[in-house]
Amino acid sequence: MADVLENKRTATRFRILVEIADRQPAVSQGEIADAVGVTSQAVSEYIRELVDDALVEKEGRSRYRITKEGVDWLLSEAADVQRFAEHVTEDILGSVQEDAAIATAAVEEGETVTLSMRDGLFHATPGEEGPATGVATTSAAADEDVGVTGFEGIVDLDPGNVSVLQVPPVRSGGSRAVDADALVAACADAETVAAAGVEAVAALRRAGVEPATTFAAGEVAADAASRGLDAVVVATADNVGRVTDALRDADVAYEVTEAA
Repeated sequence: MADVLENKRTATRFRILVEIADRQPAVSQGEIADAVGVTSQAVSEYIRELVDDALVEKEGRSRYRITKEGVDWLLSEAADVQRFAEHVTEDILGSVQEDAAIATAAVEEGETVTLSMRDGLFHATPGEEGPATGVATTSAAADEDVGVTGFEGIVDLDPGNVSVLQVPPVRSGGSRAVDADALVAACADAETVAAAGVEAVAALRRAGVEPATTFAAGEVAADAASRGLDAVVVATADNVGRVTDALRDADVAYEVTEAA
């Protein structure tokens, strides 16, 4: 464990040095005392020690500045805290995190299950037969939701593809400028179809395709792709930028083509 977390005095010293770095050069010992939860007299003693240890230098009455040595010490202790936090979140909490999955067959609480992604949802199959496993925290019948924890391995998943089809604005023909048959063909193999913009919604409805959503189309498509689903976003030219921004933010590959 990081020394800052093991030793109360070191922890207080760390926090006071952080407060000095944040408030320098004009340092109010009373404000630091309130922030750290100790007395002003204690803060004064700690600052005196920090000056003696060359971690802080005094520039005048109530004026202090953290030294290079002080910065180095803070960075070293902060790195230890960060490593400990990563150990807690990844190694400890990661193993006790609970998630839900669809049971493919009857599962008993405490049973080892193999995890897979199907239709964008986690599925749990009794037995240890795949690269990713967990332990059921609840009992469930087939097709019911089951709690799973103790995850090990990696779920085998290929990201989905995202196609963005651009529809012209109404002033340039809108939905009437789109080949309905071509639009149907473009959406035929997609597991998720989203629309962005009135002209895009009208074009899909004219083609007999009802979009899964007409809001946050880029975010929905990105989430679908991250779950292994292929998605099509039909977007009015004015909305294409917002859609592609969301896809880029999610680091999802996409292709933009004309729907007309």
